[in-house]
Amino acid sequence: MIVHIKNLRLRATVGVYEWEKKIKQEIGVNIRVTFNGIPAAKSDNIDETIDYKKLRNQIIDHVERTDFNLVERVASETADIALSFPLAEKVWVEVEKPGALRLTDTVSIIVEKTKEPV
Repeated sequence: MIVHIKNLRLRATVGVYEWEKKIKQEIGVNIRVTFNGIPAAKSDNIDETIDYKKLRNQIIDHVERTDFNLVERVASETADIALSFPLAEKVWVEVEKPGALRLTDTVSIIVEKTKEPV
């Protein structure tokens, strides 16, 4: 199964220019986390799935409290947060930075990570 959080809008300090380091900019985050959801589907128990509210809250807390130079780092650290959930197997994260380039709607970075076997 896949938990998919779409269009999470965050206010983050992200950029390499001095003026960007002084302001919060809106970024968009899309996350897909694969996991074995069969036990949760059978039990109807939240303890056997990925709690997407908890995932969202951890991402918000980290991204909005951290200063970043690059959206690549935002994407990578967001993926690490998702993979920290015990049931998470693989994660795909896209971070968008609207207005980063003239004549475009947005620029985005996509990262894919897989949990290393223990």
